[in-house]
Amino acid sequence: MSIQNVTIIGMGALGTMFGTEIQTKLGQDHVSFLMDKERFEKNSQKTYLVNGTPAGFRLITPDMASPADLIIVSTKATGLISALDTMERSVGPNTIIISAINGVRSEDILIDRFGSGHVIHAVAQGMDATFFDYELTFRQPGTFCLGIIDSSMQEKLDELTAFFDKIGFPYTLEADIKHRIWSKFMLNVGINQACMVYGTGYGGCTKPGSEALMVMVSAMREAKLVANAEGINLTETDLADYVQLMRSLSPDSMPSMAQDRINKKRSEVEEFAGTVIRLADEHGFLVPTNEYLYRRIKEIEAEFA
Repeated sequence: MSIQNVTIIGMGALGTMFGTEIQTKLGQDHVSFLMDKERFEKNSQKTYLVNGTPAGFRLITPDMASPADLIIVSTKATGLISALDTMERSVGPNTIIISAINGVRSEDILIDRFGSGHVIHAVAQGMDATFFDYELTFRQPGTFCLGIIDSSMQEKLDELTAFFDKIGFPYTLEADIKHRIWSKFMLNVGINQACMVYGTGYGGCTKPGSEALMVMVSAMREAKLVANAEGINLTETDLADYVQLMRSLSPDSMPSMAQDRINKKRSEVEEFAGTVIRLADEHGFLVPTNEYLYRRIKEIEAEFA
C-alpha cells in the first residue's frame, strides 16, 4: 500500500507547516486538518498566511472523516487525550500514525489506544516555525527523526520513508529512536521553559554568557540525569549538539512555550519540568533548576486568568 492521503490533527505552528509542505506536493485534496466541531467553526472561515502568502487548507470534523493512510499528530501534549476521540474514525486497519508531540509519552498513549501496529516512533526537530493570529512563518522546516522499537513495524517504516522520499519531505532514520526522543526531551526541558520564563527567542536563550543560557543548560543537565537513571545514555555531547542546533535557527523565532506566553495559553510545563521533577523524586535526585522553572511558569500562567 502506498500513502495517498494524509490527516493532520493539531493546527498550530508544526501542524500547519507540515500540512503546507505536504500539500504543496500532493495537492490540497489529499491533506486534511482534523479537528472537533468547536475548532472547525472557529477556524474554517479564517484566512491563513504562510510566510506572508495566503494559503488554503482542507478542514474537516470527525463526522466528515474517513480512514487516512497517514496521520500526523501535532497537538500540544495537553491536548493529546481529547485528540484520541477526535481521530478515532480516521484510523483504519492500515493507517500509520506518527507523533510530533513534545515529551516522552505520546507514542505510548497512542499505542494504548490504537495498537502498536499503527505507530512509528518519531521526533520532529530543527524547525523554527512560529504561528500567531493564523499567520505561519518559518525559515527552517526541520526534519522528522524516525525509528522503530519492534522489527514487525519495518514494512510500515519502509512505506513511510518511501512516501517521504516521493514528496521530498525531510527525515532521518534513527538506529536508537528512544535515545533521540529523550535527547529532544532534554532539549525541550531547557529551550522551551527558559524561553518562556525569560520571554525571549532562540537567540536570547543561546547567547553566550547570558543568564538564560545558564538556566537552560542547567535544566537540560537535570533532564539528562533522570534520563540516565531511566536507562537512556544521554551525554554532554548530546547536550552541546542540541545547543548548537538551536543557535542555527532564526534568533527571533521561538519555541512553543514562548509562543504560549504571548498567546496567554496553558503550556506544556507538566510534560517538561513536571516529568523531570517526578522522575527525580523517584530516583532520589535534586533538580532545583526545574523546580524553579516549574514554579515560575505556573506564576506566569496564573497571570493569564
